[in-house]
Amino acid sequence: MPDILKTIKEEIPNVITDATFEGANIVLYTEDKDFFRNGDSQIKEVVSKIKKRIELRADKKILASEEETEKTIRALVQEEAEIINIIFDVQRSAVIIEAKKPGLVIGKQGAILNDIKKSTFWLPVVQRSPAIPSKITEKIRSVLYANNTYRKKFLNDIGRKIYNDWNPEKKEMWVRLTFLGSGGQVGRSCLLLHTPNSKILLDCGINPAISEGPEKYPYLDVSEIGDLNTIDAIIISHAHLDHVGLVPYLYKMGYKGPTYMTAPTRDISSLSQLDLIGVAYKKAQFPLYKAEHIKEMVRHSICLGYGEVTDITSDIRITLYNAGHVLGSSLVHINIGNGLHNFVYTGDTKYARTRLLDAATNRFPRIETLQLESTYGSKNDVLPPMREVEERFMGIIQDTLTKKGKVLIPELGLGHAQETMLRVEEAIRTGKLPKIPVYVDGMIWDINAIHTAYPDFLSANVRNQIFQDNNPFLSDIFKRVGSAVERKEALEGGSCIIISTHGMLMGGASREYFRHLADNPNNSIIFGCYQGVGSLGREVKEGAKEVNMGPDYGNETIKVNLRVETMYGLSPHSSRNELLQYVNRMSPRPKKIIINHGEISKSLDLASTIYRSNKIETTVPKNLETIRLK
Repeated sequence: MPDILKTIKEEIPNVITDATFEGANIVLYTEDKDFFRNGDSQIKEVVSKIKKRIELRADKKILASEEETEKTIRALVQEEAEIINIIFDVQRSAVIIEAKKPGLVIGKQGAILNDIKKSTFWLPVVQRSPAIPSKITEKIRSVLYANNTYRKKFLNDIGRKIYNDWNPEKKEMWVRLTFLGSGGQVGRSCLLLHTPNSKILLDCGINPAISEGPEKYPYLDVSEIGDLNTIDAIIISHAHLDHVGLVPYLYKMGYKGPTYMTAPTRDISSLSQLDLIGVAYKKAQFPLYKAEHIKEMVRHSICLGYGEVTDITSDIRITLYNAGHVLGSSLVHINIGNGLHNFVYTGDTKYARTRLLDAATNRFPRIETLQLESTYGSKNDVLPPMREVEERFMGIIQDTLTKKGKVLIPELGLGHAQETMLRVEEAIRTGKLPKIPVYVDGMIWDINAIHTAYPDFLSANVRNQIFQDNNPFLSDIFKRVGSAVERKEALEGGSCIIISTHGMLMGGASREYFRHLADNPNNSIIFGCYQGVGSLGREVKEGAKEVNMGPDYGNETIKVNLRVETMYGLSPHSSRNELLQYVNRMSPRPKKIIINHGEISKSLDLASTIYRSNKIETTVPKNLETIRLK
């Protein structure tokens, strides 16, 4: 492709001092104050010719001082906006304004932002500050904006590679998909999408149900990968560790390319990966990677919103859509070879509206091949209506409280826990449950904070509650547990509900609570999330009367006398009926569906049902199997 930046400079002579890439986007810098204020029409003319996104920014030479700019911002923005922080991203001529009420910073039709831009020449970017303080979000923003010359060069190099490699005349074209994990199993999701020009990893997770051994990790030593820097990009569907847990390890081993995801996924991934390191140290084990490698993932992250289209290589363009699974979870629509083939990677989905999120998207411009999970894909995974499930859930809690017992709810820190908190908060607020303490342990509280930072990704109801300062996550019924003393209070006090990670009892605080509560028949444990094969949670769920707590507890054997309940229907995964409806209502209809992320019997069951009812070709690949898409 001709030098696109040179072409743009020729279209707008004399006023452009620098032209650079930020990934697939093009950024122009100017020292001409008048052009910066009034050059929008000329920029639009160029955009219409080259069909690429262009952003105009001021050269450093004409920027107002940081001190003067902050004074201007505070003078233009009313105090009710509650500005929390102002961060200067000098390398991008941008000023990030964090406020509790972003709308008051933006102004009517962007009037205040426009005034800030024209008077200071900085590009104002507004972000919502979390209603609950979030150290991880603060840290991530400092990594991205703190005079980061490396990141500016990194983004520019990506853009150059995308445009320099672009060749529409290339005739040989094929598309292959190799399963490096999640074939016939739940966990270690990792797929390699391969074309003559590109290698893309779709997720790179671990198997959280396995403590150690090669089955815990994807097959990254395959010949198709070789050197990690032959991978052009990683795309992350969502922040659960079985999809993102191994990404920092790739940076540790020398990968230097981009990782694409939504902003909430980036923040929560960083938090869960740091927690993984902490758990390893508590077990006196060496973690797979260190905090510095998570920082590298953040430095190399490129965040997209839903519906935002971007080229990631010369022959691959992606668009993210809502997956309905957890905050920031994405379906990835992948356009390959300028329309040659359209593949949708769904990761994990929830095709039903929940308290927290809207249902997964299933309408796309074009689609030939669909990847679909099968966590709950068997004919036995037809779930009852949510109303019935929630009534039973409340009944179990009521029965336990009548016996003066405690209810332990082991949860995934992301998604599942927030749904449970909203469910319990509503029940206590409306009098369906008595007002009792609800102890929240593990990293759930920090993940709640990230939810409040990105309300635009949430359902309308929760979003409105947050906007109206009626944040359900801040209800006084919730007691944050952050120390051994507070955990002791939960265990030794009266009747209560304990919401804690890890969801499969494989570590974290939930395993400790279970150890103390298991022997008392007045207590209850409610499983709402998937219990992986080989996990302690799976043993308990299947009726074990005695369990070994493992080497971390000196291989202590404990009796299981508490009430054990499994609540089918509370999962953030699609049930069998929802998976079938997702396909039946999809527009357009795919020609092929690839089933993974489920126990092999469930994957085969779902695949055969879809084929019989829709006459769509289905396949259930095993790990290390390669499928040709085109």
